[in-house]
Amino acid sequence: MDKTPVFVLTGFLGAGKSTLLNRVLADPAFGDTAVIINEFGDVALDHDLVRVGETKIARTTTGCLCCTVGSDIRSTLHELHVLASAGEIAFGRVIVETTGLADPAPLVNQLIPGGAQALGLRDNLVARNFELTGVVTLVDIVTGELSIENHFEATKQIAFADRIVLAKTDLARDPASVRDIDSLKVRLAGLNPAALIDDGHQEGFDPAMLFQRRVYAPSSLGDDVVGWLALEEAVRGDSGHGSEPNREPTASSFARHGARIRTFALTRTDPIAREAFGKFLSLLATSAGPRLLRVKGLVQDQDEPDRPRIIHVVQHAVFPPTILNAWPSEDRRTRLVFITDGIDPEPVRQLFEAALNGKPGKAGRALGKLGAKSQKPSGRARANWHAP
Repeated sequence: MDKTPVFVLTGFLGAGKSTLLNRVLADPAFGDTAVIINEFGDVALDHDLVRVGETKIARTTTGCLCCTVGSDIRSTLHELHVLASAGEIAFGRVIVETTGLADPAPLVNQLIPGGAQALGLRDNLVARNFELTGVVTLVDIVTGELSIENHFEATKQIAFADRIVLAKTDLARDPASVRDIDSLKVRLAGLNPAALIDDGHQEGFDPAMLFQRRVYAPSSLGDDVVGWLALEEAVRGDSGHGSEPNREPTASSFARHGARIRTFALTRTDPIAREAFGKFLSLLATSAGPRLLRVKGLVQDQDEPDRPRIIHVVQHAVFPPTILNAWPSEDRRTRLVFITDGIDPEPVRQLFEAALNGKPGKAGRALGKLGAKSQKPSGRARANWHAP
């Protein structure tokens, strides 16, 4: 019996993984796809951002798969297998969408033959029934270079890929931007000469081809990948990280993302005034810059409460919101998830409340606590929030 193919979809924060996944799931040929959506933090949001049809199965995990015992990938695959064996679900492939901060080494190590040692019936069952057949990494042309420079996870995501997709190339509208893309391609080829590089917006690009069964061989991706997998195995054995199904991480567990990386959420029950929220986003993005790794969420707009806005901010870039015709679930609250580098959540909360309540004095004090001067919102940020 053929094993069920498993594909890992990764890419640094804001690269567009959910957007690509939605394009793939719109294809009727992917109606038998089980989707595992991983999120960094305690508030599940991405399951509302990925449009899963009636015949598709989604499992959401909170807590980074690469460093949270409770979200072990083999546990989730085992759950899917048990449900399929009982006839409750049926699927022909699995796509794992990782958090943007994921280190792919532990995920790959748990899924390849001869990787992390199978420790019990559950792990052996997964090894017999599932097979890693591809790692797809998205690279954002807007922030890709900065992510590679500042975050080792981004480099490893590229190194482990057998397919790399350039995202947001449709934003390159001048010769300088095109040259930047060419330069980025050269850098990616240097980091991973074996991976095929696709332009996600090029005419004729078919995202479904990224998730066709193939042979995934980490040994063909270079000595760095082989070394990282060996290191992962050694770390796992030394710290006990994930060695027991219900074991909690200890203080000696491998710290992957550093103490500066934080995640927190803001929620609001009442609908939000569009102008006030646009000012909040503008002030925050302008002030925090590269420290604001990612903001994503659903916003209940005061003027159109039945049509939620999907918000995306990546570092200094505030992207136009996507407007849905209806809420994806019964939860109609505004929910914003933040992933930051060295930013205290409290000033962000204070800025949010001050901007939405029209209190510029409090907003200024909150910006001061963020360690930046209050600046006039940029025209681009304001325009992007108001884009239809």
